Amino acid sequence: MDTKRNPIFPKEPKTYSGYLAVRIITFLYLLIVAIRSLVHMFSPDGGAESIAGIDTSVAGGNNIIAIFHQWGAIQLLLAALLLTLFFVYRGLTPLVILFLSLDAPFRAIAGQMKELESLHTPPGAALNWPVFFTLVILFLLSLVKKRPVSKS
Repeated sequence: MDTKRNPIFPKEPKTYSGYLAVRIITFLYLLIVAIRSLVHMFSPDGGAESIAGIDTSVAGGNNIIAIFHQWGAIQLLLAALLLTLFFVYRGLTPLVILFLSLDAPFRAIAGQMKELESLHTPPGAALNWPVFFTLVILFLLSLVKKRPVSKS
């Protein structure tokens, strides 16, 4: 693999030569991911009923809540890893965005394997595709290098 021109695994991973706006938007999205994770971990119902509209008063409802809490813990670990890469290795910004963008289609595929029964469409399901396409555009923008300003 030629790392000289590979924007996903750059030769200088601590240097990002793209646009600052891409990094700011990515950071804001990572912040949302971390907050979402904390909600799943620490809300009394893990967000299962209060956010996703899943009836947790049924038999096994405590298991549903426990799974939502565990999901939040795993999301938080992923967010921490991506934030670490984002801040320590700025040049890996495209890789971070790529992984963020894969979240939506993977959840959509998982949702097709077994449809979720809820009182309303959960925010994650409603936002999967708009977020995916936004992140794909952000990923493509992250591959663009800034042109040096010429001094005349």
